[in-house]
Amino acid sequence: MSTATLDKALSFYADLLGLTRQRRQDPFAWLRTADGVELMLHERDTTPSRASVAIGLVIADLDGTVASWAARGGEVIDPPADQPWGERMAVVTDPDGHVVCLSQRP
Repeated sequence: MSTATLDKALSFYADLLGLTRQRRQDPFAWLRTADGVELMLHERDTTPSRASVAIGLVIADLDGTVASWAARGGEVIDPPADQPWGERMAVVTDPDGHVVCLSQRP
């Protein structure tokens, strides 16, 4: 995922979502989920768009995470809502303006 400021994105994603900081080699940094999925951040010029979702993440506490997301500078596009297929979902943007879909399974 591209970011205008690597330090800000690292703090945002690692602290908010509890991802582990794996390594950093500017202009890149790698974060890891508890089950081993890696998220790579790349500091570079970026042009975010709301035309598509940049990333989708399944999380345990959607309502709490969305509240923390907004408090840390992310915008809530679609607040948490139950979906017909059983998940609870929200659509947000990160501080760089990238669209992120957050969902919680029943």
